[in-house]
Amino acid sequence: MAFWKKNETNPAGVAGETTTKKKKSVGREWLDAALFAIVAATIIRTFFFEAYTIPTGSMEGTMLVNDYLFVSKLAFGPRVPMTPVALPLVHNTMPLTGTKSYTEAVQWDYRRIPGFGHVERNDVVVFNFPAGDTVVAEYPDQDYYKLCRESSRDYVNANFHVLTRPVDKKENYIKRCVAVPGDVLEVKDGRIYSNGKMAPLFPHSKIHYLVTTNGSAPIVEDDVEFSEKANNNLYLYNLENCQVAEVAKATNVVSVTPWVRHAAGVPPTTPGEWCFPHDTVNFKWNMDNYGPITIPKQGTTVNLTPENIAIYRRIIRNYELNTLDERDGKIIINGKEATSYTFKMDYYWMMGDNRHNSLDSRYWGFVPADHVVGKAWFVWLSYGEGGIRWKRLLRGIHSLEK
Repeated sequence: MAFWKKNETNPAGVAGETTTKKKKSVGREWLDAALFAIVAATIIRTFFFEAYTIPTGSMEGTMLVNDYLFVSKLAFGPRVPMTPVALPLVHNTMPLTGTKSYTEAVQWDYRRIPGFGHVERNDVVVFNFPAGDTVVAEYPDQDYYKLCRESSRDYVNANFHVLTRPVDKKENYIKRCVAVPGDVLEVKDGRIYSNGKMAPLFPHSKIHYLVTTNGSAPIVEDDVEFSEKANNNLYLYNLENCQVAEVAKATNVVSVTPWVRHAAGVPPTTPGEWCFPHDTVNFKWNMDNYGPITIPKQGTTVNLTPENIAIYRRIIRNYELNTLDERDGKIIINGKEATSYTFKMDYYWMMGDNRHNSLDSRYWGFVPADHVVGKAWFVWLSYGEGGIRWKRLLRGIHSLEK
């Protein structure tokens, strides 16, 4: 029997063999570290939380342009990627070339890992833009369907580069959920009602007000948004709820009243301003007087008629992937005449806090459950024209609402 001693050149103690452990090069170590960081970051942003930026003023004044916030994926349960083959750490376009950062060769069905809760009324939610399944490459921030209503679908398709996107690669939007599945929503003179009760008025939510004075503009703080002068003693302001009393106290102010864009039952005349479901014959709704409309709930059934089909077309065809035809006053779903439809998913109604400057569910309709990304958590960085907004740093969304 042979005995031998283990050493650094023969760590396994194998007779007649010597091994040398090769040290990694600096380049290889950096490559391994980078790959680990990318994999870890991808897992975190997919299943735990992700950073987002507020690009527009539709959520002012709760959220401000250039607020950088973390969004919790765990709040409603992380969504399993539906388009799994994609470049890590980017959303839908390559940083330099602007081309697609993903391939649709592999598509998975919608699945969601259980989270801490469900979307509730007044939650600030990040979601994929429902009407973003089709986009114009030259105008990626524009609603394709709105562009088609303003001109025509044939014109847009013939003159621009039109792209299609899967659900999880649509643009991300952030709005407040004002109605959940099963709710009956209505907007009366700019005020939201859910199931017959007026929704809470958050201090920093905005609408336009007509300010009547004794002849001169009221002197107010710099953060009060002046819109325009209507005539010698009438001014239009876009005010936060908490600013109304401040403006009303000005010595030369006679009255402050909400400005309603349209009277009840009077739809906009410009096609680009039509509200969902874009049927001004059967639904004479506008941004300030809208509904009532029932938010679809999974498992519930609605009767279908030629008069109400406009509300449900996108749900049936685009979101729940059925074929839909309308012939001779009849509704044909998956080749069979249908007088009713049962929803396969829950839906939500999202609106911006800057009510007169927000393209939201009033214009493009319901947000399907499979489009929900996560819940706005807290602001980690914020800056404006004057530099960093120190008072907003590391503050939760509920804290900023107050």
